Amino acid sequence: MEQDILEYAAKMHCRELHMSVDLATGLKAVIAVHSTALGPALGGCRLFEYASTTAAAIDAIRLAQGMTYKAAISNLPLGGGKMVILKPKQISDRVAFFKAVGRTVNLLSGRYITAVDIGTSVEDMDIVATTSKFVTCTSTGLFTIADPSALTARGVLRSIQAAVKFKLGKNTLERLHVTIQGLGHAGYHLAKELHESGARLTVFDVKPELVQKCVKEFSAMVAPDFNTLLSLKADVFAPCALGAILNDDTIPRIRAPIVAGCANNQLAEPRHGRELMDRGILYAPDYAINAGGLIYVSGQHTRSTEAETKQNIENIYNTSLEIFERAEREKRSTNEIADIIAQERVKKKSESLEQVF
Repeated sequence: MEQDILEYAAKMHCRELHMSVDLATGLKAVIAVHSTALGPALGGCRLFEYASTTAAAIDAIRLAQGMTYKAAISNLPLGGGKMVILKPKQISDRVAFFKAVGRTVNLLSGRYITAVDIGTSVEDMDIVATTSKFVTCTSTGLFTIADPSALTARGVLRSIQAAVKFKLGKNTLERLHVTIQGLGHAGYHLAKELHESGARLTVFDVKPELVQKCVKEFSAMVAPDFNTLLSLKADVFAPCALGAILNDDTIPRIRAPIVAGCANNQLAEPRHGRELMDRGILYAPDYAINAGGLIYVSGQHTRSTEAETKQNIENIYNTSLEIFERAEREKRSTNEIADIIAQERVKKKSESLEQVF
């Protein structure tokens, strides 16, 4: 039975769901605004081949909730939103297509701000900016780095360092073995950061050219397939591809004591966080540790300095330790604790706004 979209939105506490069709360009888009309690809902524009509109809407809602939590746990003045576009078989005019994206974003009057995500680029955001001011990740941004994926990787590295300190009692990544699944933008940058920190890498990606790049640049070892990668004895497993990778099938095969990666929505279900904990595996909650890109983008939006923003990314180390220590103290899974912290911050702000009005 197909999931009822609005019932799912209610279950996830998503406040708004917008659908738009542009006949001239073939654009079919869904925007989910999960929360604006802390500020406008910022979240990427994802261009992806969805099986149905329902699948796209559910993904938008799920990802928007993740953005709310990511902003809240990072103490950012932002809410959570997401735009997903059902990728057509062919985009005949990409400029016209993304101008239509900008007009669609305008319909929300600033409650949603769009950005780069899977399937879109800085160049696409430049086009969006010609029809909408509610966009970031453009080439004319105030900071020196246009693509935030490198900052996402930096935050994940800091969390891995915190996890290694907490779980293994080590202050360095020197000679530790890290397995990486997924070598796209963020995965590649994480591999670079880990290599520069002295870690040994074993990698896997469905695209051989990405694997060979990491072999050449970082002397990475190669797993022939994902199942082999997962079962390797390592110090850290870093999922950096699509979500739901931590599930009933994969968790029993993980041989690393730490799971920390760039991917969003790594847990297939929240209960899998408890499953990892019961197996003695320390899980670094994805939205808490991959917030570097969002923090960097937020810094431009709030007119912080680039140095201040980069320091906030470094602070992911402390955020991670706070989650690990509280989870151990309260005997809860780390994803439960991260959710509680994020929800507490959103609730506190919501209650203060209610008192004002």
